[in-house]
Amino acid sequence: MNKKKVVTFLSLIVVTLCAIAGCRFFSPTVEQTSKPIASTSAVSPVKQENIQLTVSAAASLKESLGEITLAYSKAKSNVAIRNNFGSSGDLLQQIINGAPVDVFISAAAKQMDELQKKDLIIADTRRDLLSNRLVLIVPADKDDAKELKDLTNANIERIAIGDPRSVPAGQYAEQVLTKLELWQDVQSKFVLVNNVRQVLQFVESGNAQAGIVYATDAKTSTKVKVVQVIDAKLHKPIVYPIAVLQKSTNQTSAKSYLEFLSSEPARTIFEKHGFSPL
Repeated sequence: MNKKKVVTFLSLIVVTLCAIAGCRFFSPTVEQTSKPIASTSAVSPVKQENIQLTVSAAASLKESLGEITLAYSKAKSNVAIRNNFGSSGDLLQQIINGAPVDVFISAAAKQMDELQKKDLIIADTRRDLLSNRLVLIVPADKDDAKELKDLTNANIERIAIGDPRSVPAGQYAEQVLTKLELWQDVQSKFVLVNNVRQVLQFVESGNAQAGIVYATDAKTSTKVKVVQVIDAKLHKPIVYPIAVLQKSTNQTSAKSYLEFLSSEPARTIFEKHGFSPL
């Protein structure tokens, strides 16, 4: 048999065997496309930027905002809230002097009005968040005063109030006592302090025989008792305005935080502490 015939004969044998065996030279590729293809690299989730918001708030909000901060941190794990508490007047001056603040919550409209006049807040974020009541307190184990007019009695020697020059609670107290024509009679007895929580501390310790604070402050202590809830007609409405600062470097997150403060969970916390959400 010559070479040509041998090659032809062998080729026929190969073709025949392939037909019998069902040769599939490209079948592996077909099988791969019929199944999910494993990714050669894991897809990483988009990492959220860590943000810190500084909230300057009236001292009377300490407990309620502390609780709300914990709730907000659970909802927004990438946002850390730094609360800065003090008298609204002191916080106002800090902001005017350039303190890096994202959100301001005052215990009176006066301080927020001043910031708005100076164009230091984003005006369309401003709103009234809460209201409160003013009360007369005495040490829990004393009965030296039962109502405001008793403050003129000789046995009442020291009365603690917030300094009206910077503390809204003190400004409200001045309005009340002036309207009742008691201011001049008791002015020499005043212990003027830097914020409403210090009023509470003076009465708790017995260093003052009476004090004027918010109802929410009195609620935090077992060492004082409320002897009179002061008629709201005797002073300007007690409201807590809130706004985002113009110089906030996290305005979107700050606005989101403001929305949370009006949410049902936040309102429930405020009410628990004695505030009236607006």
